Amino acid sequence: MFKTLANAFKVKEIRNRIIFTFIMLIVVRIGSILPIPGINRDQLASIFQGDGSALANAFTGGALLQMSVFALSITPYITSSIIVQLLTIAIPKLEEMQKDGEDGRKKIQTITRFVTVALALIESIAMVVGFGKSGLIEGYSTMAALERVRVSVMIVAILTAGSTLLMWLGERITERGVGNGISIILVINIVSRLPEDFVALYKSFVKGQSVLNATIAIVVILAVVVGTILFTVLLCGGERRIPVQYSKKVQGRRTYGGNSSNIPLKVNTAGVIPVIFAQSLMTFPLIIMQIVKPNFDYSSVGGKIIRALSSNNWFNRNNMILTLGVILYIVLIVFFAYFYTSLTFNPLEIANNMKKSGGFIPGIRPGKATSDYLTKILNRIIFIGAIGLTVVALIPVVFSGLFNANVSFGGTSIIIIVGVILETIRQIESQMVVRDYKGFLNE
Repeated sequence: MFKTLANAFKVKEIRNRIIFTFIMLIVVRIGSILPIPGINRDQLASIFQGDGSALANAFTGGALLQMSVFALSITPYITSSIIVQLLTIAIPKLEEMQKDGEDGRKKIQTITRFVTVALALIESIAMVVGFGKSGLIEGYSTMAALERVRVSVMIVAILTAGSTLLMWLGERITERGVGNGISIILVINIVSRLPEDFVALYKSFVKGQSVLNATIAIVVILAVVVGTILFTVLLCGGERRIPVQYSKKVQGRRTYGGNSSNIPLKVNTAGVIPVIFAQSLMTFPLIIMQIVKPNFDYSSVGGKIIRALSSNNWFNRNNMILTLGVILYIVLIVFFAYFYTSLTFNPLEIANNMKKSGGFIPGIRPGKATSDYLTKILNRIIFIGAIGLTVVALIPVVFSGLFNANVSFGGTSIIIIVGVILETIRQIESQMVVRDYKGFLNE
């Protein structure tokens, strides 16, 4: 990885892309600490110290807790992507766009942008209404009606504009930077919370303990973190290679083809998308409830159901019933793993392209038989990858719940960080390869 980065900095074009990405991330962090005026942050912090806020606060890089310009972060964009991709199944017009190559993808991207702005606007209005009722807006109860409207419109405009700007910055990083703009923004937000998490772990398990107990705690923490990272790297790098043989063709005095190749099918075909989608859907109801109804009774049946959606409450020895939320979490990860892979990988198209080019899988007939074979292999791989993602995501959650370590850094964060870093490195390597090809053609 470090060798790739060192080589990348030697290439001016790629170096400029990395520097551009770095500058955009600085803008993201500035926006995450730039506060919105008129918010009572002390009272807000007391509200968001409750269940479910740790991971949500990590996804926003602390912007939610500080109620900064980027408080909504890229959550509206992620939710919008989920909605639009689900609608591609229900609406034939969107399905046609999905299959219509680059032009279709651009149209879907435009729709996703509009839905993102609409969701950001709805979330902003809901937050302002909840803040007003909860007294989080300073002097809101004593303001005149016109002044209330002015303050409310200002906060809604700032939050909506901040989320829209983050979406724009992510797209710029994808186009002019190193790629994976939205994912990189999410990673930088998570990484920004790591120092606080490690300080919290130190205070909980090391500070004030005997030398033996402190050493054991440090070893266990490092073993869990390092072991999870290594497993994630193996999961992201694992692949099943399907052998492909190309038949020989004789044209004139020359013989073409006859070589062999393979189709690499990743074990983790959908990357970090299933985890991000599943976690976003599960934390969304709790965050909205904390904002709209801060005095909601979480001891009621409805309150326990909402609390069960938060990974902070799973495997808590004092209230194990909330761990039932894990079932929904696993189901969502598996569902989105299959769903996202079905959008990005088409076995029938692969089989048809192989048939046209004279390729075949040894022992499998070209055409539909090849498509069915690839689908069967892919279904097995997706399931293995989804289970692997689930294991990585739950290992730190189990330790955190059993030992009451209230930190935002967990399996979900590790999967996102490792997956995005590996994918970004691949993007940089591919850009270097393309650049070498261009140089060769120019010469």
